[in-house]
Amino acid sequence: MNGLALLIPLALLLGLAGLVAFFWALGSGQFDDMEGAALRILADEPPAPPENPLG
Repeated sequence: MNGLALLIPLALLLGLAGLVAFFWALGSGQFDDMEGAALRILADEPPAPPENPLG
């Protein structure tokens, strides 16, 4: 019974932390572009080489 007194609040705390992390990611724009990555994988052209910052 003492184990449940520790595990139940711990599980509720971890669940709340996960919910807070999800809403933080939602608010910071993590899920704004849902089609971009899916369409980028289908592009045939190779990515452009990076520009030389020294030249």
